[in-house]
Amino acid sequence: QMWEEAIALGKELAEQYENEMFDYEQLSELLRKQAQFYENIVKVIRPKPDYFAVGYYGQGFPTFIRNKVFIYRGKEYERREDFEARLLTQFPNAEKMKTTSPPGDDIKNSSGQYIQCFTVKPKLDLPSKFHRPVSEQIVSFYRVNEVQRFEYSRPVRKGEKNPDNEFANMWIERTVYVTAYKLPGILRWFEVKSVFMVEISPLENAIETMQLTNDKINNMVQQHLNDPNLPINPLSMLLNGIVDPAVMGGFANYEKAFFTEKYMHEHPEDHEKIEKLKDLIAWQIPFLAEGIRIHGEKVTEALRPFHERMEACFRQLKDKVEKQYGVRAVLSSLDDRRGSRPRSMVRSFTMPSSSRPLSVASVSSISSDSTPSRPGSDGFVLEPLLPKKMHSRSQDKLDKDDLDKDKKEKKKEKRNSKHQEIFDKEFKSTDISLQQSEAVILSETISPLRPQRPKSQVINVISSERRFSVSPSPPSSQVTPPPITPRTKLSFSMQSNVELNGTSSSDIPDVPPPLPLKGSMADYGNLMESQDLISPATSPPAHQRVSP
Repeated sequence: QMWEEAIALGKELAEQYENEMFDYEQLSELLRKQAQFYENIVKVIRPKPDYFAVGYYGQGFPTFIRNKVFIYRGKEYERREDFEARLLTQFPNAEKMKTTSPPGDDIKNSSGQYIQCFTVKPKLDLPSKFHRPVSEQIVSFYRVNEVQRFEYSRPVRKGEKNPDNEFANMWIERTVYVTAYKLPGILRWFEVKSVFMVEISPLENAIETMQLTNDKINNMVQQHLNDPNLPINPLSMLLNGIVDPAVMGGFANYEKAFFTEKYMHEHPEDHEKIEKLKDLIAWQIPFLAEGIRIHGEKVTEALRPFHERMEACFRQLKDKVEKQYGVRAVLSSLDDRRGSRPRSMVRSFTMPSSSRPLSVASVSSISSDSTPSRPGSDGFVLEPLLPKKMHSRSQDKLDKDDLDKDKKEKKKEKRNSKHQEIFDKEFKSTDISLQQSEAVILSETISPLRPQRPKSQVINVISSERRFSVSPSPPSSQVTPPPITPRTKLSFSMQSNVELNGTSSSDIPDVPPPLPLKGSMADYGNLMESQDLISPATSPPAHQRVSP
C-alpha cells in the first residue's frame, strides 16, 4: 500500500515507454495504474504501523548488535506485546528489562543478554514540495513513512507535588533517536546513529497537547467531510472527551496551573507562551462546533440523548471560552481550493461553431498580408481562394448578427484584431470607395478583404447561362455552399472590365494573361466567372505556373 513509492517508479517507467521505447500500449496501462494509485491515496485509509526502539545489552549478544539500539518497524496492527514475543523467540535466553532508562555499565559489561523494548513516535518530515497546507489523507503517509527521527517522551516531576493539579510541575524528558537511514528501507530496522535529550517545561507541554488535540479534531472532521460513510464512534469518543469536563477535565487544569497571577509573577518570561495557549484554546471552539454539527447529522436515534447532552456541554464551554479568550471563526476554503473558470472561457467553449466569430488566428492565417511570396513565382500571379468560400454558414450567420445586433458587434470588435475589424467592415459593405480599397494589398492569394460583387454583375452572370461551374446552381443567394475542398490547379484570369476590390484592371501595372479555353469540366471547380467577361482582344494565354 505504499502507492506514493509506486507512483515515483511509474513516472520513471513512463519516461522510458514514452520517449525511449515508444510502447504506448504499456504506457496507457501504466497511466491507468497511476490514476488508481492517486485515487487510493485519497480514499483508502491505511493502517499506521508502530515503531519500536530495541536495545541489546550485554556481552552475550553477537558483536553486530551488542550494546546497540535499533529502531524496528512493526507489522500492521501489531502491538508491543506481540512484537516483544516475536523478538524473544530469537533470543530465548535474553531477559527483558523493566525500565526505559539507559542501562549502566554493569549491565553492558555483564555476560548475560538484556533486551530493552519500548514504543517510539516517528517525527514527521514533510517533503519540500508540500509548501502549502494539504489534505490530511495525503500527509498521513509521511507520518509513518520516510521517517528518520523518532521520539520517546517520559514524564518527570520536579519540585513539590501538587495533588490538586498534576500539570503544574510535570516536565517531559524527551529522547530523540536518529537512524542511519530512513524507514522503511531495504530493511524494516536500522541502527540508531545519534541520541540526544531535551526537556519540555509544563507550559510547553500544555501548548503541544492543545495543538495536537486541535489537529486531531480538524483531521477527523476533514475525514468525515471527505467520506460520509465513516463510522461515527471515533468522532463521538473524541468530542465527548473534550467537551464533557467530567471525562478528562478539559483545559481547566491548564487555567488553574498557568493562568494565575502567581505563575505570571514567578515566570514573566512565559507571557508569550501563555498568550499562545489562550489562542489555541479559543481556536478549539470552531473545530468542535464543526465536529458536533457533523455528529448531529449522522447520529442515530439511539444515540440522540447522548448527542443532546454533548451539545448542552458544548454551549456552556463555548460561552465561557468566547467570553474569556475571544471568538475565532474558520472560513470556508471550498472556493479557494477550486477556482471557478471565467465566464468568457465557458462561453467560448460552449458556443456552437456556426455562431462563433472568427478568431484572430483564423483571420491572420488567411489574410494576404501574412502570406509569404511563393518561391520562384514569375511576375505577379493571383492565386485566389474559392469564391463561394465567402458565403460559408458561419460568415452568413456573422453577417446576420452584425446587421441585427449592435451589442454583439461591439463585443466581436473588441475580441478581434485589426484584420478582423477591416474584414467585418468590408464584408458588410458592397459599395466601397477607392480610398478604402487602397488599404488592400494584392498578393499571391486574394484575401478575404475582397468585397462582394455588385448586384449588376451578379445579374449579368446569372442571365448568361454559360458559366465555368461544373453543375448549375440556383440563383438564390441562400443556397448552402458545398464544403470547401483543397484547391487543385486553380488560377484566375484578369479581365479588363471587371473591378477587383474597387480597382479596375487598367490600374494594375502587370496584367497576367487570361486562362486558356476550358479543356475539361473539372478544371475550374465552382468558379462564377462568365466567358462573356473575357476581353475579345486578349490573345490565347500561355499556361501559368500553379501551386501544388
